[in-house]
Amino acid sequence: MAKAAARHILVDNEALCSDLKTQIEAGTDFADLAKKHSKCPSGREGGALGEFRPGQMVREFDEVCFKKEVGVVHGPVKTQFGYHLVEVTSRTD
Repeated sequence: MAKAAARHILVDNEALCSDLKTQIEAGTDFADLAKKHSKCPSGREGGALGEFRPGQMVREFDEVCFKKEVGVVHGPVKTQFGYHLVEVTSRTD
């Protein structure tokens, strides 16, 4: 069965999410921004969520983690929790 590992940054609004993505693309460290801005407890760990299987995360998150390119920061991704930047760090089929 498929597994993925990812890290994310969760914020309250799309504008901040887009701004953080721009900062990452310009070279700012993802983990540093997660520690500073993420509303998720995983932010303390640089946004790392560990490994999970399909269906363990909300649908929008699953779609990124199991269908999008690995090693790329995706987002903003809107879920019931807010806006995420998601980087899939590994995936096995």
